[in-house]
Amino acid sequence: MARFRDRVAIVTGAGSPGGIGAAVARALVAEGGRVVLGATSERAHQRAAELGDAAVGVIADLTVDGAADSLMRAALDRWGRVDVLVNNAGMTSVSSGWDADDDVAEMSLAAWDAALARNLTTAFLMCRSVVPLMTAAGYGRIVSIGSTTGTVNAMPGQSTYTAAKAGLVGLSRALALEVVGDGVTVNVVAPGYISTDSQLTFEATAAAAGPIGRSGTPAEIAACVLFLAHESASFVTGTVVVADGGHGLPETWPRP
Repeated sequence: MARFRDRVAIVTGAGSPGGIGAAVARALVAEGGRVVLGATSERAHQRAAELGDAAVGVIADLTVDGAADSLMRAALDRWGRVDVLVNNAGMTSVSSGWDADDDVAEMSLAAWDAALARNLTTAFLMCRSVVPLMTAAGYGRIVSIGSTTGTVNAMPGQSTYTAAKAGLVGLSRALALEVVGDGVTVNVVAPGYISTDSQLTFEATAAAAGPIGRSGTPAEIAACVLFLAHESASFVTGTVVVADGGHGLPETWPRP
């Protein structure tokens, strides 16, 4: 299939070979798309090299104002357009490490600010960069990778990540209304436990105990992203697609 032939996408947070961002980029290229891969390290170039001439890597710290424009310019310089934005940057990066794991009463303002910058502000800055191009073209698809955390549940000690991912939903819904008349849709995919390079042991254990009995795969999340990123999803905007294998459904589990 070539559902994304002649479409150009920017995928952020695409450095990890076993991550969601890389899986989305591979899926887009497999279906005829061309991609700009963003990451905070040389891994951006490594992932792009694996995809050949259909991809280009850009090293950028998207928490810094102006860095988002470097990804946008790379797409314009190489292919002259931006049709799709996938906001996947967040949680952790090679350059800045993990979010703080502290209770609210014990958290520093610096840790709070850093986590929100990494998980929420990066998406805001990327949207701000590409939306004028999309509205001028009369077409665009923005898909942000959220989480069930902050969308349908929460964890103690993770207030920063929870708040940022909840904020990502609010940002997406507000932006969806701002651009709904311009042929641009804005949606969120909220994964549950996914078997990525950064999955922690307790997450894998919890996933195995859930209804489906396993973690999801990055490819399964990529499939959700590609649905929302395709031109056929023109009537879907401002929504959240929860992809958690039913983990958040039961009031109790296993079945009594």
